[in-house]
Amino acid sequence: MHKNILKKDYPLSAKSPKLVWDLISNAAGLQKWIADVVKQEGDELTFTWGHPWTDRDTKVSKLLELVENSHIKMKWDYQEDDPDAYWEMRIEKNEFTGNLTFLVTDYADPEDINDLSDIWDANMERFHRITGFLL
Repeated sequence: MHKNILKKDYPLSAKSPKLVWDLISNAAGLQKWIADVVKQEGDELTFTWGHPWTDRDTKVSKLLELVENSHIKMKWDYQEDDPDAYWEMRIEKNEFTGNLTFLVTDYADPEDINDLSDIWDANMERFHRITGFLL
């Protein structure tokens, strides 16, 4: 089934892409704000939400592309039916102001796109709480 694309951007107060990169490019950084547990084996990252004594949800994502201080692109295992679907986190720097923007691209079924948008907003709220980087 073809999925709809979601693109979101969040202005950041950080001036250095390196500070943001450390939180999006590896399991330890992602575990601080996107899931309760993130483990990496090779080019696969396993994300788990919930605690051992509660209901848990686990998803696996394959790393497709990683460009240091720029972007990370992955594909969820459940999106195999749509060859165009992926999710990406990108850091862009405005050449004139020096300000950074955090860009998210993700895909969902048409009926789930609003929920996905809410999930990214909640993720970015956690990101802000631990970093203070969002404007």
